[in-house]
Amino acid sequence: MSKSNKKIGFLTAFLSIMAAAIGVQKRENMERDLNAINPIVFVFAAILFLIIFIGSIILVVNLVVPKQ
Repeated sequence: MSKSNKKIGFLTAFLSIMAAAIGVQKRENMERDLNAINPIVFVFAAILFLIIFIGSIILVVNLVVPKQ
């Protein structure tokens, strides 16, 4: 736990959020994310993930449910 704080890139933060969302996040990655210098990167990555997730749900529902 004595690792120094590092900057986390946007892609790394986004992939980390995706892994955590489906429950396959590694403990070492979780600790790295918690010790990140700039949490704003994670906020923007989470917002992007949320938009993509909701958009994919809407797309699947529109493809499966017949239009009247």
